[in-house]
Amino acid sequence: MKRVVVALTLLGLIATALPARDASAAEFFEKVGTFDGQFLKIPVGARATAMGAAFVAVADDASAVYYNQAGVARLSKNVLSVNHTNWIADVNMTHITYVFSLGFLPGMLAVDARALYMDRMDRTTVFHPDGDGTTFDAGYASYGLSYARSLTDKFSVGVRASLVSASLDDVSANAVAFDVGTLYDTGFNSLKIGMQIANMGTELKFIEDNQAGQLPILFRVGGAIDLYNSLDHRVTTSADFSHPPDNKERLNWGAEYAFKEFLYLRGGLNMGYDAEGFAAGMGVEFPASVSADMRFDYSYTDLGDLSSAHRFSLQIGF
Repeated sequence: MKRVVVALTLLGLIATALPARDASAAEFFEKVGTFDGQFLKIPVGARATAMGAAFVAVADDASAVYYNQAGVARLSKNVLSVNHTNWIADVNMTHITYVFSLGFLPGMLAVDARALYMDRMDRTTVFHPDGDGTTFDAGYASYGLSYARSLTDKFSVGVRASLVSASLDDVSANAVAFDVGTLYDTGFNSLKIGMQIANMGTELKFIEDNQAGQLPILFRVGGAIDLYNSLDHRVTTSADFSHPPDNKERLNWGAEYAFKEFLYLRGGLNMGYDAEGFAAGMGVEFPASVSADMRFDYSYTDLGDLSSAHRFSLQIGF
């Protein structure tokens, strides 16, 4: 019962951080569309998104390179993770992560690559409105290197440096970005608190400097706690508060039920978003060999009038 009370209190504290609703909608609307690199705000990982992307204080799998780099330090083995997102308007996003350690360096390292892409499109011009027989493509990509280390048995910190690239036909732009995250195990009823600042860096510059676009620096803080944990059953809940630079503050909530750490059922809510709403998913984990394990996850996120997003993840630990 104490854990339930703690969880509800934590959720309430984060919720009170949201701004009063008397702020005018016009103030928020003025910020929309003023930052580039919007794909950096699209959550990754089927497990995390099934929990409403409330993952900054959970961060215990390879997707920590996105939500909270400090969580990479908590991984005890090498991990390979492949995530795919079926986004809106036939847009897709794939994220691949490899977590590993070097014997001479304390802590854990991770390399990851993320790409937002779509099918090639027909090129149209004033003289060829139906197409001139050629095609072009457009997309974004991010390539990152993360390092995380536990400074004590309860506190870990992680950083990520990345190259962000945007392309449209034969024109491209690049920027450098940095993320930093911390994760603290309070020692009180499994309560963990996580914080992250993401996408700090240079601007994406296309043809001219006056066409440069800032990256969306994102701050998020959250907590996670096990409401129940026994030999066969575990129930974890988490909540995140985030502040994007181009929209109103957001609250994410999620929960995960695990049966013998084999079968997982998840659900969550994305609150304060223009489209994202209810989320749900499931996963299954099984041994791949004597020393390796494999987990497959799926998530569904309701996007309102924009339909829905489906995510698939495969993670192998060895």
